[in-house]
Amino acid sequence: MLKRTVLHAEHLKLGGKLIEFGGWEMPVQYTSITDEHLAVRQSAGVFDISHMGEVTVSGVGAEGFLNRILTNDIRKLAPGEGQYTLMCNESGGVIDDLYAYKLSQGVYLLVINASRIEVDMAWLEAQAAGGGGRLDVLNSSHNYAALAVQGPRVREFLDRCLSGPSNCAARVGCVTDLKKNQIGGFPFDHGDVLVSRTGYTGEDGFEIIGRDETILKVWERVLVEGQPFGLKPCGLGARDTLRTEVCYPLYGHELNENTTPLEAGVGFFVSLDKGEFNGRLVLAGQKAAGVTRKCVAFKMTGKSAPPRPHYPIWADGAHVGEVVSGTQSPCLNLGIGMGYVPVQFAKPDTEIEIEIRGKRFAAAVVPKPIYRK
Repeated sequence: MLKRTVLHAEHLKLGGKLIEFGGWEMPVQYTSITDEHLAVRQSAGVFDISHMGEVTVSGVGAEGFLNRILTNDIRKLAPGEGQYTLMCNESGGVIDDLYAYKLSQGVYLLVINASRIEVDMAWLEAQAAGGGGRLDVLNSSHNYAALAVQGPRVREFLDRCLSGPSNCAARVGCVTDLKKNQIGGFPFDHGDVLVSRTGYTGEDGFEIIGRDETILKVWERVLVEGQPFGLKPCGLGARDTLRTEVCYPLYGHELNENTTPLEAGVGFFVSLDKGEFNGRLVLAGQKAAGVTRKCVAFKMTGKSAPPRPHYPIWADGAHVGEVVSGTQSPCLNLGIGMGYVPVQFAKPDTEIEIEIRGKRFAAAVVPKPIYRK
């Protein structure tokens, strides 16, 4: 039985086409992926992201614990700030990528991938065992729903949806006063929501977390207030094309337990100088010696069907790798993707071929992100 978010009836009412994703029944599109994608790039879109997981980590030992199990340096966060980070095993493989927010001294919120909630919780609880009462790790996912409101025109109307100053974390006069990666608590109706200036689209935007009944009302308000600014409800299809254009990794595609952050191209979020943490020994060795393979971005250079995950990558007449994400770019109107290749084929402008339905088509490695404003 697939899980449903509090917005399930809303998706049906708006004509959403529903699919299975990470154990949830979620909208893949309402009108078309291209239509929704371009709405986000040019104006605004709203996504149901209630399938994402939320974990609270609190106690006097919380900072030390998180710095030991996450790759980024949690000590850099002031209350109301967040950072992208990764959770690695001892071999440096990625268990999950996530956002970590410091809500107050000794209180942190982790937003994790829907498909990894059970795995993450088992890992976190095992790592926390023996903490001696200085640490609480709580899966709060069932308590919350969430929205992402993304696009260049969102700041023009979001203050009408969530009015007033924040009451916790980042203290700001209104929602749009939040800076990138900041999070604050704001009153709404008879409840409260947490709002962060973050997203997964490459556009300015906000993510809103709250109780089911509150998020349902926020969704309704956003649709009304955003409509004059071109806002559209958007599904997982547009979410995927948007993140692929800007080369954001997706767990199970660019990232897995046998792939390190350095191979995936997110080594910037690994703080090797902060002291010991899970996977540091392997990652420091990779940093010193260099990786043997890299996740590269590519564009198709001729006419072809869109590249898709698992399609073979060829170079110099040999099968050298595999596509991990591939799609038709609505902004560039050509096939784009990411894939793993040996380092000698990872330089921009390297000519490669993507095997599509048994035939090879020309492509070229390009710098990340593929799409730029």
